[in-house]
Amino acid sequence: MKLTLEQKEFLREHASDDVNKLLLSASRFPDLNIPFLVEQILSRRQIKDKLPSWFANDNLVFPAKITAEQCSSEVTAMYKQRLVGADDILCDLTGGLGIDSFFFSRKVKSVIYMERYAEYCDAARDNFIFLGAENITVINEDSAQSVADLPEVDVFYIDPARRGDGNKRVYALNDCEPDLTVLLPYLYKKSPRVIAKISPMADIRQTMDLLPSVSEIHVISVKNECKELLFVLEREAVNRSSVPVVCVNYNSSGKEDLFSFTMESEAISDVKYSDNVLGYLYEPNSSIMKAGAFKSVAFHYGLDKLHSNSHLYTSLDMVSDFPGRIFKVEEVLPFSSKLCKTIGKSVPKANIAVRNFPLSVDELRKKCKIKDGGDIYIFATTLFNGEKVFIRCNRVFS
Repeated sequence: MKLTLEQKEFLREHASDDVNKLLLSASRFPDLNIPFLVEQILSRRQIKDKLPSWFANDNLVFPAKITAEQCSSEVTAMYKQRLVGADDILCDLTGGLGIDSFFFSRKVKSVIYMERYAEYCDAARDNFIFLGAENITVINEDSAQSVADLPEVDVFYIDPARRGDGNKRVYALNDCEPDLTVLLPYLYKKSPRVIAKISPMADIRQTMDLLPSVSEIHVISVKNECKELLFVLEREAVNRSSVPVVCVNYNSSGKEDLFSFTMESEAISDVKYSDNVLGYLYEPNSSIMKAGAFKSVAFHYGLDKLHSNSHLYTSLDMVSDFPGRIFKVEEVLPFSSKLCKTIGKSVPKANIAVRNFPLSVDELRKKCKIKDGGDIYIFATTLFNGEKVFIRCNRVFS
């Protein structure tokens, strides 16, 4: 599956065109498969930001737009490299577009790419050649159906499809295809280690109940949006309470914030609650929030928590390396009907956030007549003593 010079030229010339108009004008290009090329244009738009190195290579072919929508980003695929060793032989059981197979191949000894759809395999085989990946073997087989014939490897990687009947999204592990809970005992016969990419919507503790022998959990966010949950599974039993949970967030400049904890440390961490908002306010990044490290992050950074359900923290002096957003507190205002009537005059525009508060952002904007935007932030929240307040603050960029 290789692009001709004429096809490449068409893709460059029409990269920004209205694809519906291109489809309607297909008769103008009798020698070209316009539906196929439109699919390439849409796929390239999907990967432009999340896979810049692939986007820059005009030789690559994408068998379906949905594979580009659902594939790993470059930054998350590169992160996974730290989960494998240089001498490992890895088998990717759900090859798809081949993003993870390719980036794994940059680290491990060799990769076996398995995929049930022949057109995906054809595209991946040619793409790997154009990308200079010579240590990947492409196999067109359904790994779930040929589990008895799987090769013996150092590690399996699996990213179960999160689309069910009618192409609807599914999040429960048992609803994904293949069903890892069924497949896992067979995989352990061929390898001591499995890396599973799970929906970021999945509940971490429920997933641990479904998957025995979890040895590591990695929660990866990009620009404060949770993108991937990675479960590293070991054939040998592991003490669940001591499993490290690694929370990673890449900000807009590419800087990595990393915080690790265990379920045991979260359970036993002492947290100090405060009725007073001090000089600085903190909100953890989305990976920490997803992982539920609410007490661990407070204990580690010496912060007071405002309420058990608010997940906002405070300190007198700034903790500049906190993994999340930091705000300088300007004033704390007790919430009241009078405040709602008057605050819009002094703060006509602000970024409003609601945390453990009875009213929504839209309701507060309407009541307070505050427009969205500007440099001022207002957190509507509840303190440990039950008092409801507005915290007016400014973002600190450290």
